[in-house]
Amino acid sequence: MTATLHALCFDANDPRGLARFWAGILGWETDGAELVPTDGTGFRIRFVATEEPKAGKNHAHFDLTSESGEDQRNTVAKALDLGGRHIDIGQSPEEEHVVLADPEGNEFCVIEPGNDFLAECGFVGALACDGSQEVGYFWSKTLGWPLVWDEDQETAIRSPHGGPKITWGGPPFDAKTGRRRVRFALDGTLTEVERLVSLGATRLGAEENGSVEMADPDGNEFSVVVSR
Repeated sequence: MTATLHALCFDANDPRGLARFWAGILGWETDGAELVPTDGTGFRIRFVATEEPKAGKNHAHFDLTSESGEDQRNTVAKALDLGGRHIDIGQSPEEEHVVLADPEGNEFCVIEPGNDFLAECGFVGALACDGSQEVGYFWSKTLGWPLVWDEDQETAIRSPHGGPKITWGGPPFDAKTGRRRVRFALDGTLTEVERLVSLGATRLGAEENGSVEMADPDGNEFSVVVSR
């Protein structure tokens, strides 16, 4: 039995405020500081309280898709109305996607229409991550999601049930400094925890709520909520 991806967790100084922002963008239902998908995304988004301010660029961000140029403009306008802002992360003027940040600086992109790679993935087209080819292979085996891209050290996986892709861009990428603000939360068992260790994960410790803290081969933290 493979682990399942239950939620994508964001550290947040104002969890409920960020939940309202992203609910407004995505149209998902809210459960306190957690968003419940109303489409085929297949995992929740959870905002976890922290007093630490965001510093530096996140290693993972959402790519939101567009059906037309007008649709792209409407998504951007909605994000700005809800408290988002334009940011510059080094994109060139020729690039057609729009780079934005939510009210706490978490980056995301609104992709131009006609992007074949994200076709049929839904509004949340991808979670785009910095990371190695090795970590893409690790997560494919961990979740039981097939590789849908594996070229030039870039990898992508997607659930057999559809929804967004998770991608890793390969080198070069920034060295990891500090705990990731964006992390996976899995459902699994103690037997599954041991399987993940055999795949290259590191066990970091256990929390009081029964979750096991781990890190993937690139050192990205994630948790497994253990059922017995």
